[in-house]
Amino acid sequence: MAGKDIRIRASSGGEFDCYVAAPAGVGKVPAVVLASAIHGVDADLRAIADEFAANGYLAAAPDLFWRSDAPGPLARDDPRSAPRGQPRLEKIRAGEADMADTLAEVRRHPACNGRAVAMGFCYGGPYAILGPARLGFDAGIGCHSSQMKDFAGELENVAKPVCLLWGDQDTWAPPEVLDAYRALAARRKNVELHIFPGVLHGYMMPGNPKAFDAQRREFSMARALAILQGLRGATG
Repeated sequence: MAGKDIRIRASSGGEFDCYVAAPAGVGKVPAVVLASAIHGVDADLRAIADEFAANGYLAAAPDLFWRSDAPGPLARDDPRSAPRGQPRLEKIRAGEADMADTLAEVRRHPACNGRAVAMGFCYGGPYAILGPARLGFDAGIGCHSSQMKDFAGELENVAKPVCLLWGDQDTWAPPEVLDAYRALAARRKNVELHIFPGVLHGYMMPGNPKAFDAQRREFSMARALAILQGLRGATG
């Protein structure tokens, strides 16, 4: 399922790139907006978008780094990757507008039923919480998310489904962070938590061969597809 690159007009001015993969056939379906890792909308993220489209869902992956000196995807060993994500909390805050603008764009797409999930990876992981908490998304999914200690409190006022997945060897999610989310999941029925033994940071991405885990990627995609399936019945 081949997607295409489009331009989205930012609510604050300017435009940014977004990769969109649409499903074949007719009818309106839910959408998923993918918030990338620090590397941006690379081949791995496009493959995930294409997989969602092949399974019958609309997928969009905005360039969250278009304001930086190095927009677009970067190689994993590119020294510009780390600086463009700093200061982290400020950059994540700026990206909220891009996620909201992308949500508005996918809702205008003829294939969308108006419902959408925010799915984040590493740097983009906080949008799994911020999406349903602040930005109008109907659910959130986070895979090997980082900086999550700063956003746990946002879940206190979220009733929409949120699914978070980590490996227990993820250096960006130390034990105290995982314990905090275990406690949240234990008392909030809308929070689904999966922690995989022996799995490293970046397990979803084949471009990270040291961490990639095909079995856990398949499981994570299955959970995401199940959440999207639950949004098929209603229109937003």
